[in-house]
Amino acid sequence: MRTLTVLGASAAHPVPGEACSGYFLDWDGFRLVLDLGYGTFPRLLSHVPDAEIDAVVITHEHPDHCIDLHALFRFRQYAETPTKKLPLYCPAGVIDRLGAVEPGLDMTSAFDIHLLPGHFEVGPLRLSSVSLPHFVPNYGVRLETATAAVAFTGDTGPHPGLADLGRAADLYIVDATDRPGEQDSTRRNLLTASEAGEWAQRAGAKRLLLTHFWPGNDRSASAEDAGEHFDGEVLTAEPDLRIAF
Repeated sequence: MRTLTVLGASAAHPVPGEACSGYFLDWDGFRLVLDLGYGTFPRLLSHVPDAEIDAVVITHEHPDHCIDLHALFRFRQYAETPTKKLPLYCPAGVIDRLGAVEPGLDMTSAFDIHLLPGHFEVGPLRLSSVSLPHFVPNYGVRLETATAAVAFTGDTGPHPGLADLGRAADLYIVDATDRPGEQDSTRRNLLTASEAGEWAQRAGAKRLLLTHFWPGNDRSASAEDAGEHFDGEVLTAEPDLRIAF
């Protein structure tokens, strides 16, 4: 059975009762985590108490997407029973960011690091990545087999690559930040919910999962905005929501 569980979907910082960006993917028993922002690691433990996962993918170095990777590192580093290195797929900036949190940190002691961008075989999945516009290097990721696909934008502004990233995906997880003033910027680095719907429609995705909500935004309104442009089912990433596909 294939399921995706939301660990968190808050943008920038956590809000009461919710963590930042993070998703737990169980693909026929292969366990993978997509992003580990503020507060996501305790939520992961509520679903996988021993944190026995098979791979981690981090889209970019902003702490609301990667900081709890440090918690996972310490969990594995101090485990009573030695664990094998966990495959980690991320941009180089993620390694630098966590090294700044704990100077001298040797992440290779716990992780087998593979740098994005690139194409990789990850357990039963093919991982492909595409560079998307953001304040720091950010890579949208697509995980697929011959019969199913999940795609995730990370954080991004409008970009033609979004259509290919989510092409016919069973589930397309798209940034719908709706940050005030973002559309007035000369260089767009985040999407609105309406734009998320537009790109999911262009991609021909089957279902759209909106994520990365700016604190205080009305998520039901975001879903309505996206639904005006997307013909398929629109979901909002709520804590512990589990989606089968």
